[in-house]
Amino acid sequence: MASIRRPLPVANSINDRSVHHHSLPFHNAADRHLSHSSSSSLPPSQSFPYLCRFFSHIPWKRRLFRLLLFFFLGFLFALYPFAELDDFGLRADHFNFDSSSIFNSNNLPRRDLAAILRSGGRETEILRPDGDHDRPYSMGEPVDPTPDGKLLIIVTPTYNRASQSYYLNRLAQTLRLVPSPLLWIVVEMNAASVETVEILMGTGVMYRHLVCKKNSTNIKDRGVHQRNTALEHIERHRLDGIVYFADDDNIYSLELFEKLRAIRRFGVWPVAMLSQNKNKAILEGPVCNGSQVIGWHTNEKSKRLRRFHVDMSGFAFNSTILWDPRRWHRPNSDAIRQLDTVKEGFQETTFIEQIVEDESQMEGLPNDCSRIMNWHLHLEASNVVYPKGWQASRNLDAAIRLM
Repeated sequence: MASIRRPLPVANSINDRSVHHHSLPFHNAADRHLSHSSSSSLPPSQSFPYLCRFFSHIPWKRRLFRLLLFFFLGFLFALYPFAELDDFGLRADHFNFDSSSIFNSNNLPRRDLAAILRSGGRETEILRPDGDHDRPYSMGEPVDPTPDGKLLIIVTPTYNRASQSYYLNRLAQTLRLVPSPLLWIVVEMNAASVETVEILMGTGVMYRHLVCKKNSTNIKDRGVHQRNTALEHIERHRLDGIVYFADDDNIYSLELFEKLRAIRRFGVWPVAMLSQNKNKAILEGPVCNGSQVIGWHTNEKSKRLRRFHVDMSGFAFNSTILWDPRRWHRPNSDAIRQLDTVKEGFQETTFIEQIVEDESQMEGLPNDCSRIMNWHLHLEASNVVYPKGWQASRNLDAAIRLM
């Protein structure tokens, strides 16, 4: 019989010898996957030498570069100003686009406090009036000047008395009709009264409520120190606009506030007043040729020694004079303030002398100073008894009863 050769075992033996005595030139994808999975499944004590052998093939310069790269990235992320979640305070009602539900929410305080500034012994409250939540706020410049005109900074000293509510509301109704931007700075003595706060919150006018902490026992004129508190606030925050001292008991026309925005440095105009016996009206202020001041008119013989014959509500000036002396070529950088040490009636002229040198630096308003734009009337009775906050503590007695 013919013999039959079986080459398969021989081939297998050859392959076995080649496997045992020769290394394979490459690994396929399956082998690499198996080796990777086997190494990853090793315990930590056996995987660490494997990792050391793996990183030993990487040049030391590359490892140093990677170390510095990741260190630099971590340093940058540490400096990145991430926002804190507490600053957002997101609630479910914030996703409601009905504005009335947001502002009428009981979770929000009635007084929408925009900021509290503290400097020394003074506390400044910057408040949004009711129904005026969309107007801009800023710490340095609370109202951004618009192309319509300059910022008007109206300074009003006030105090609690029977007619305070009437005076402040009357002045607020006038200021509401003045085109923006306008900031009303209201100053009280010693502490902010609840009555004044409630009045201001309902005016609809952008305002700042300041408190003068001057010792009241050494004060001759309360209004002087209240105005100085406002001047200090304007200077500290570098408010840029036209400053006007508007007492709450005066009467003002809208034309006056329109003319204020035309002032470049210092504007002045005549004011109508009542005489001391209140039996006739008198005028006090500049005599003008166009916008040039050529003289002064006054009926007060006791005040003719004054350098400038003008009422406190009869002038306005650029606020940058307070905090930018180089722009206006002032000889010194001393703070401009009203003086409480001078004789009554001389506060105006001593203050103006710190701002201008003479009439050549003044602007008469309006043309020829021919119109009366505000009235200084002292008609208030003193020592009037009135209910606190103008609220009756109990029902009134019926003098005439219905049958």
